This record gives sequence, C-alpha cells and structure tokens, in this order.
Amino acid sequence: MKESRRLLVKKPVNPANFNKSGLAKTLNAFSLTMMGVGAIVGSGIFITPGIIAAKYAGPAAMLSFVIAAAVCSLAALCYAEFASTIPLAGSAYTYVYTVFGEFLAWILGWSLISEYLFAVSSVAVSWSSYFQNLISGFGLKLPEFWSAAAGTAGAPHAGFNIIAFVVVLAISLLLVGGVQESTRVNSIMVIVKILVIVLFIAVAIFFVKPANFHPFMPHGVHGLVKGASLAFYAYIGFDAVSTASEEVKNPKHDMPIGIIGSLVVASILYVAMAAVLVGVVHYSKLNVGDPVAYALAVIHQNWAAGIVSLGAVVGMTTVLIVMLYGGTRLLFAISRDGLLPKAFRTLSPKTKVPVKSTWIFGVIASIFAAVIPLDKIAELVNIGTLFAFAMVSIGVVFLRQHETLQQINSSFKVPFYPVLPVVSFLACLYLMINLQAFTWHMFAIWLVIGLIIYFLYSYRHSRIRANLRQTEK
Repeated sequence: MKESRRLLVKKPVNPANFNKSGLAKTLNAFSLTMMGVGAIVGSGIFITPGIIAAKYAGPAAMLSFVIAAAVCSLAALCYAEFASTIPLAGSAYTYVYTVFGEFLAWILGWSLISEYLFAVSSVAVSWSSYFQNLISGFGLKLPEFWSAAAGTAGAPHAGFNIIAFVVVLAISLLLVGGVQESTRVNSIMVIVKILVIVLFIAVAIFFVKPANFHPFMPHGVHGLVKGASLAFYAYIGFDAVSTASEEVKNPKHDMPIGIIGSLVVASILYVAMAAVLVGVVHYSKLNVGDPVAYALAVIHQNWAAGIVSLGAVVGMTTVLIVMLYGGTRLLFAISRDGLLPKAFRTLSPKTKVPVKSTWIFGVIASIFAAVIPLDKIAELVNIGTLFAFAMVSIGVVFLRQHETLQQINSSFKVPFYPVLPVVSFLACLYLMINLQAFTWHMFAIWLVIGLIIYFLYSYRHSRIRANLRQTEK
C-alpha cells in the first residue's frame, strides 16, 4: 500500500468492542440532556436575545432563534444517527475516522481541540468578570495585575487573571472525582439555571406591552436571517453530548434523546426569553450589555436582578463542566488511536476517569484563560464546531454505504435521507464562509500546528496503521 493511501486508512468498527473501553457506564438520557442544556445555555441567554432584537430582528428575534434551532437540528439529527450507530468516545473525530479515514479525522480532531480549549478559556474569563463584578458590590476588588489578562480592555501591559485560572482548575478537580459525581453537580446547576430563567419569564410576563411588538420585523427578512446566523452560535454545545457515548448505559437509545432533547429544551428557553424581553422593553432600547437586568430595572423589579446574576454564574459553570469534560474525552479517544501520547488515555483504576488527560487539558485551558485576551481567538470555537457539523452531516451519506456499519442495528435514522444531511452540510459551509477573515487566518495557523504534530508524531504512532503493517507482512 502506498504511503499516500495510508493517510486515508479507516478506523475498523467492531460492535463487540463497544463495551470494552474501561470507562464507567453511569449516564442515562436525563443526565445527557442536562449535559447538553448545560453546554448550550450559558450566560448568553441573558444577553444574546437583546442584542439580536436591538441590532437585527427587532421583536422577531424569537423567530430568529426558531430558524437557528431548525438549522442546528439538522446537524443534531446527523449526530444522533452516528452516536446510536457508533457509541464510542471522540464524537465527530471518531465518526470521521470511521467513514473518511485518519488524515481527515486528525484535522477534525485537532479543530475540535481548539473548540473545547478556547470555549473553556473564554467562558472562564467571562466567569471571572462576572465574579469580580459580584464581589465589587461588597467593596472587594482584586489588584489590577490579578484581575485580567494582558491586552484586555482596561488591563495593564502584563496581567494574570487569577480567578479564571482557579475556576478552570476547580472544575478539573470536580471531573477527576468521577463522571457520575460531576454530571450530578451539572444536573443540579442546570435545574437551578432553568428555574432562574423561568422566574424571570414569570415575573416579566405581566409587564408585556403588545405595542412593543410593532413593527414586528423592522429590518425585514434580511434582519431576521442575520439575527438567526448570530442565534445559531448560541446553540453550539450539544455536540459535546456525543463525546460521552462510552459512558452511557444504553447509548443506542439514550444518545439520540440526549442530543435532540437538549436542543429542544434550549430552543424553548431561548424563544421564551426573547419573546418576553421584547414584550417588556422596546427592541430599540435593548442594545446594552445586560438587557435582562435592564428590563428588570424598567419594570422596577430590581429584587430579581441578583437572582438573574446567580443564574448567569451557574450557567457559565455548567458550560465549563461540559466543555472541559468533552475536551478530555476527545483527547482520550485520539490517544487511544495512538495519535497522541499514552498519558491522555490512562484511566484511574478507581474512578475510571482519564485523570492525566483531564489535568493536562485543564492546566493548559487555565493558563490560556489567565494570560491571553480571548475576544477574537474565541471565534475559533465557531469555525471548529461548524467544520465538525459539516463533516458529520455529509458523513451520514457515507455511513449508510459503509459495509460493516450497515449491519449494525442503529436505533435512530436521519429522516428525509439523503436530502437532510446534504442540506445540513451546505448550511454549515455557508456559515463558515461568512466568518471573518481573521477567524480563517487563526484557523489556518492552528491547522498548520496540527499538521506538524501529525507528521512528526501521530503518523508514526498510529495504532491502526501499525496493525495494518502487521497484516501486510
């Protein structure tokens, strides 16, 4: 076999090995749904609906979220079919390795590492800012050097964001304790977060003025679609659920429920929040940093503002838990294939958790959060995720044609095949093309680093390629 063909060697799938990973199987459909909601619904739910209404869609912001949810659900359905057919850790990386081969899988896996790494780091910076605002209300303030990274607005030339650094390490410590314990904490926090959102809606709905819904689409269809493109990124995170496949008791049944269920719950929350928000305050006044807190001030319900702040902090914490978890399981899957060092796949005998992988990923993310201003670099999260969505969507077409996988009884099939996967693929490509040039430049640099690692280490240590060489002898 020529070396060029070795780049496209595919990961063999043996259903008999689905339950032999060594990871503890403790998750069910409920915990998966809570993971998805935890990743999707962060502090952005208190901010994004106001921005979309003020800048793009007006009162039709709720429809922007509906459109975005519909587009996102196309990719979610594709993920659900893969997850119920190949219940292995690694999410899109593993799926692409199976249907497209190693080289594309490495590129995608490396892209997803950036998604999880920068998602954790950027959310940690936001968590730090919110926490510092919270303690400033009690007259407490950190020294400038310890409060923000270098290059951040208002920060000194050199800085170390100590709060962001510590919170990522604290979440890493939680994850090292075991997946059952961390998902239990996540589920409690998600329930608290949902209750806070419901409380705001219950309080504010009595102050809705029908006149605020006119004009309903001040910027026409263009504004509606523009708002939907921004709302799309609010739903990113459900894909982290698929990294948990090997730790689910009944993955064929529970994975589709967790992926699709989390998107449905998040969609209802976003649409309800947008509808009430524009009903309480005229859309033209919502272009502020904290639209929900502003709305509560307008209707003289300031007592609820502190509770909303709590919801925002809890929301960001659940995002940190799920994205940090997803990143460690991705590294575990890549290492198990030999493309990363053995340390990333070593499991704790007691908790069945990849402890070294968790700490390595957590420490790197915490350092990034502490020293790098991530306002622009965080956009790597979007392009990495869209790339994964696109590959998984078109991958369903190849999945259906895979000889071995055709024999596996998948509990979920994408409807309207092959139209839906192709439409999902094209929609993701369209969104990628419309990302800023800076994002593409950063993505290219990240990929070059990944290619260097692949040809210097991964290519030579690939376990699947090693097995292939043995069979050829």
